Amino acid sequence: MIIYLASDHAGFELKAKIKKYLEEGSYEVKDCGPLLFDKDDDYPDFIRLAAEEIAKDPENSRGFIMGGGGQGEAMVANRQRGVRAAVFYGPREPLGDIDILGKKSRDSYEQIRLAREHNDANVLSFAARFLTDSEAFTAIKIFLETPFSSELRHKRRVDKF
Repeated sequence: MIIYLASDHAGFELKAKIKKYLEEGSYEVKDCGPLLFDKDDDYPDFIRLAAEEIAKDPENSRGFIMGGGGQGEAMVANRQRGVRAAVFYGPREPLGDIDILGKKSRDSYEQIRLAREHNDANVLSFAARFLTDSEAFTAIKIFLETPFSSELRHKRRVDKF
């Protein structure tokens, strides 16, 4: 499996740390940029490169993309056929007994598991301004270790993308 990375200036520092983390874990990593910090860069230029590479083999490649908020990056990535990007802001604080719309709060790590298991997400977009390095590393571990469930209902739904 090849893992593609891309960011903008807001995610540049986190991308470097993620690259080191993955390489230390013996993953094959391709950095789609930026390779130098530029506060005026445009994230679509780099995210598109990573997404195009992932789209060539969406089942056997993964991507971690990052920017200040992660949403725009995911939007760019999701324009490529075969790319399924989910956004990660960081884990939420538990709400204890508080119900939201009649449901107990769940942390965002569970959302990563569900994005992989139910939606076969192959890209995780990080909101670099909202999470710590440790939270990003935990998210990566969960994302890479969680398989797609391949249940018929999930496969049918993903095939409709």
